[in-house]
Amino acid sequence: MVSDTPARKAAGRKPAARRPADRPAPPADGIVRVQRETKGRRGKTVTVISGLPGGERDLEALLKALKQHCGAGGARDGAVLELQGDHRDRVLARLEALGHRVRLAGG
Repeated sequence: MVSDTPARKAAGRKPAARRPADRPAPPADGIVRVQRETKGRRGKTVTVISGLPGGERDLEALLKALKQHCGAGGARDGAVLELQGDHRDRVLARLEALGHRVRLAGG
């Protein structure tokens, strides 16, 4: 009888989906970047907002306002905000109305 080791058991499993944890730091040029991502999310689309000024409380308040404005869920990953779904146009208009310099990034 051969005992299964943890390595053998793990070899048969699919790797868990990972979030992109090693994002490069957003440039400190005063421009807020809004992009759409699907990598590491099992094909789900996420709107990623980076380069926002402010502290934790400011980012949390802005995230809450954007989630309500877009009618979507979301999370904060450090200084990066993530909204579930493709809401680039709504986020762009809202951030410009709040006085931020905003640019669509990515493809």
